[in-house]
Amino acid sequence: MRSILAGLLVAIVAACGSRQVEVRSGPRPTSEVSVRVTNNLSQGVNVSVVSGGNESFLRQVNANSTETLPVQGVAAGTSVTLRATTVDGRNTYTRENVVLSGTFSWTVP
Repeated sequence: MRSILAGLLVAIVAACGSRQVEVRSGPRPTSEVSVRVTNNLSQGVNVSVVSGGNESFLRQVNANSTETLPVQGVAAGTSVTLRATTVDGRNTYTRENVVLSGTFSWTVP
């Protein structure tokens, strides 16, 4: 009887022992569309896209520089409004009715 209990105890401990788990991150989702922003101002701008009434912040673009910003969550062919607000909040530049397809180039101002 003791040998049966000992055998069951060994089986239970082996079944409940620690397991090695491998965790991987999947590939980053790629965006179908992007906006190439050229900021000609002497200060940075916060760039966002408005689609279906929802505004999504893309990234801050430094003064006198150009960056290509991927637009996540917006399908190609969607009409959006682009918005760039200076970092001091004093000026906002918009471009309405932009149909995103591939990479759209926008110069501010």
